[in-house]
Amino acid sequence: MRLRIRSLLAGATGFLALAVSLRADPPPAATPAATTAATSPAPAPAVAEAPPQPESPYAVPATDDGLPGGGPIRRTEWFRHVWIERRTPWASQVQQDQGALVFLGDSITQVWGDVGSSFPGIKTANRGISGDTSRGVLIRLKEDVLSLNPSGVVLLIGTNDLEERAEPETIAGNVKLIITALRQLNPTMPVVLCEVLPSSVTKNRPVDKIKKLNGLYMEAAADEPQVTVLDTWSLFANPHGDAKEDEMPDLLHPDIVGYAKWAAALRPVFETVGLAPAWPDDFSTEVGFVSLFDGHDLTGWEYAGGPVFKAKAATDDGRYVVRNGRLVVTVSHKGQENRILWTTTKFPRNFTLKLEFRASPNADSGIFVREPQLQCRDFIIAGPFAILKHYRPLDWNEIVVTVRSGLAHCTCNGEVLVDAMPIPATGPIGLESDHGQIEYRRIRIQEAR
Repeated sequence: MRLRIRSLLAGATGFLALAVSLRADPPPAATPAATTAATSPAPAPAVAEAPPQPESPYAVPATDDGLPGGGPIRRTEWFRHVWIERRTPWASQVQQDQGALVFLGDSITQVWGDVGSSFPGIKTANRGISGDTSRGVLIRLKEDVLSLNPSGVVLLIGTNDLEERAEPETIAGNVKLIITALRQLNPTMPVVLCEVLPSSVTKNRPVDKIKKLNGLYMEAAADEPQVTVLDTWSLFANPHGDAKEDEMPDLLHPDIVGYAKWAAALRPVFETVGLAPAWPDDFSTEVGFVSLFDGHDLTGWEYAGGPVFKAKAATDDGRYVVRNGRLVVTVSHKGQENRILWTTTKFPRNFTLKLEFRASPNADSGIFVREPQLQCRDFIIAGPFAILKHYRPLDWNEIVVTVRSGLAHCTCNGEVLVDAMPIPATGPIGLESDHGQIEYRRIRIQEAR
């Protein structure tokens, strides 16, 4: 993926015209004496040959010999130039960029530019290089990333490998080596692995290859608790699995709206893993309502059959954690993984349940009302309520469940999801974990007297 850079050249280029004057008359005949005295023109002094310039330590390696990983490394002239142009100044910024949140990748990352402007108050460093591949990132990882002792890393790479006809297994192997190196540097440092964005077969990036690669990314992160996989593919894909032209005009790079969506998808994950502060929530439970979640721990919640998570900030398997006053369904490292967290209390009387949720792209969860499930998802992408007019993607949304006479009436931001869902006479409230991150807050209930 070559980044097109237009350069403006100031001034004009001139040239020197030499005028040679020739005599019309032939020169006078030379005398023998003059002939004897004449000599050949003196040889031009030898010009010392400039010593060869040493190769930049930040240049693309000349051969693959001894390099880690596999697959393509680009060596075209423009790419070699970009590598040196980007990496040379970074070497002088190592000290000032210590502890930064590093955004690592190719031109999709490079074009974002000042990523810090999207995350005020967070120290960031953009380490994207136009045209780079997963193997290229692996090769430059030590100098460009590890040397910064980053607070975290956001990695998006692989689309250029596909253009170069690399197999998904090879690309995923490189990414696994990158993750291993990051773990060896700091096993608790958060890593957000973004799925490869959709593109087009016309860009030599067919949807089946991208989906296979993203599946392998999930497998690569399966045993890496510090890695969170973000479904950025679903965030940008059209119904056919290709890029949306209104958000990715060249079918490769997001436009300004697309980058804003990416930032909005990253922010909740940053808050959960501690890379960004959460916005303060000064909400107070209304009179007559009782809070089912105190924002500090999982007291009052359990898995069916145990254990009870009294005074614990996370379930034993880590699928539910308390962060920033929120009950967070974390991203499963096994793809889909269904667990249900139940209240230890059952509710036999009529009631009104209120809560708010925020879903990451394509996330899937659910709210159990005594027993039946109300789907609670990133509705626009995951459905089933894809035509809601008031749903706010990547933002907080309110669910209200009103139970009367064995029927549940459910709304999202005032729009009806289910009008009359039959439910049992009694039972607890439950939350489901499936895939993607979903946060819940302000969980409260008012029972009829």
